[in-house]
Amino acid sequence: EALSSDGWLGKTIRDLDPNKENVVTGVSFGSGLPRAMYLSGTPAISVSELEGYGLLTDLAGRQQRQAIKAFTRMYAPEEFEEADVVWDHLGQTGLDALTGADMLKTAPPAYTSSIEYANDALSQSLKGIAQVHLSGIGTRIFYAQLGGFDVHGAQIQTQRTLLENVSRSVGDFFDDLRENSGSEEVIMMIFSEFGRRIKDNGNGTDHGSGGGTLLIGDRVKGGFYDPYPSLAPEDQLDGDMHFSHDFRSIYSTVLEQWLDLNPNPIVNGTFDQFENVFNI
Repeated sequence: EALSSDGWLGKTIRDLDPNKENVVTGVSFGSGLPRAMYLSGTPAISVSELEGYGLLTDLAGRQQRQAIKAFTRMYAPEEFEEADVVWDHLGQTGLDALTGADMLKTAPPAYTSSIEYANDALSQSLKGIAQVHLSGIGTRIFYAQLGGFDVHGAQIQTQRTLLENVSRSVGDFFDDLRENSGSEEVIMMIFSEFGRRIKDNGNGTDHGSGGGTLLIGDRVKGGFYDPYPSLAPEDQLDGDMHFSHDFRSIYSTVLEQWLDLNPNPIVNGTFDQFENVFNI
């Protein structure tokens, strides 16, 4: 199949907000917008750190207001002498960024919690997600990333450290949501960009096919939705695990059963869904 530049979450944001009424329907925490959230013409915001997020944050008071006003005029369509698709796009992108910054900066002051998140990047990203979700500004899709898994040596200790980080930060996140009565509205999907080979290379494992996905949340019916994969040599695929489901089956399940969207145009096809995953 041809590789599309349209991200499945970008298309999800489009379908959740078809009239583009809320520029913060999709928010990513981290460095740059992930490819999954990109879709031309659909606003999505990338935030590195919520506490300091905004426009011209190194300015203050009247100087900042004047500078922002100048930016607003610069991005206004009426400032363009001639209609131009590129300028229209740039102008709308700029205005979306201004609007999004104004909305997101309201989240931290309204947030209270007894949960003490760790100071690592993932924990702080999940804290930011909790703040925005609990603020009620209407964000439906959040994205956070944790790197460091692409190792081919000292893998056991590295994986242990990383997964302990994941466990702690995810636990703090849901404790925070429960404390603020916001957990039943949220599910989290954890997935990896790549699988691993079955046989080690002496210090770790190289990239391979197949991988696992976790769905977490108070409304998720816990358990295994597939048999544990066989590692027997006769069941391997050239040294890799056989995957049992197309990943788009998982996407389709979440899109239709949790977000109440038609998954077919988002994942470009019809795929079997898992049954009885959510308590809704």
